[in-house]
Amino acid sequence: MHTKEHVGLFGDSRKKPNVDHLSLVLASSSPYRKALLERLRVPFSTVSPDIDESPLEDETHVQLVQRLAERKAKALANDFPQHLIIGSDQVAVCTGQIFGKPHDTETAVAQLNHFSGRAVTFYTGLSVLNSESGVVYTVTEPYSVYFRTLTETKIRHYIELEQPLNCAGSFKCEGLGITLFHKMKGDDPNSLIGLPLIRLTDLLSRHGFELPEQAR
Repeated sequence: MHTKEHVGLFGDSRKKPNVDHLSLVLASSSPYRKALLERLRVPFSTVSPDIDESPLEDETHVQLVQRLAERKAKALANDFPQHLIIGSDQVAVCTGQIFGKPHDTETAVAQLNHFSGRAVTFYTGLSVLNSESGVVYTVTEPYSVYFRTLTETKIRHYIELEQPLNCAGSFKCEGLGITLFHKMKGDDPNSLIGLPLIRLTDLLSRHGFELPEQAR
């Protein structure tokens, strides 16, 4: 189930604009998001936006990921004035607490210790901005994973092997992180890697951008 959608300037127009002249830009330096977008077989550029990702006081997890996804897209608008810019951000929520990127080993150990034997829901904010018209669509895609009971030895061994220090939740599901779970639940497993492709194709279509398979 999708959580919340935000439509920006002129975004409720029913008529799709002609966006054939617009190119795609992925506002991310993540090689994993880049690899996911490559599956759609369309040309695109990747640029890392320079924004402050700190949460605001009393900000909910949905508000946080949607705000940051939009900010990442809008941060590139001046440099890419005739583009569809894709921004994405992700946090993990467990026992009512928000968990982001650990950045260091001990924080990663603490996160995975907290997740042991529990369900964790990952919320991915996804934003697609038409920098020419100012129209932006933003959604949040949830995906839940159910962690096995983990020993600290296993946790430290996993972190040593994969170094998931720049990943929300301290794991890489596209690698050995999958061994930490006993069940997953959601509409799009790509969300765990940081770019929900099902929702992305929906938003691109709403902007009037047709993927090669859709154009047949």
